[in-house]
Amino acid sequence: MNNLYLVAETSSSMNNMIFFPLMFAVLYFFMIRPQIKKQKNEKKFQKEITKGSKVVMTSGIHGKIVEFIEKDNTVIIETTAGKMKFERSSISLEMSKKYTEETSK
Repeated sequence: MNNLYLVAETSSSMNNMIFFPLMFAVLYFFMIRPQIKKQKNEKKFQKEITKGSKVVMTSGIHGKIVEFIEKDNTVIIETTAGKMKFERSSISLEMSKKYTEETSK
């Protein structure tokens, strides 16, 4: 009777040893990795953007880039309300792509 209990306990602990790495792998490939890829694409877009590009900020403000200020990593954007200064990191890749697609039609 004792041997049977020992075998059941051993197989249960083996299932747990397999379950936790498997759960971590699923979390990594379905949640963490896509987020890292998205952040890399966003940084690349923000570095490659040029003067005259139409962009949308994360706050929802639409405008056209007029000037880059490299020393503090900001951009001057011209909107209908005038010129505004924003952090370069506040330019949204997704919203800017949609905006340029809509305006080019």
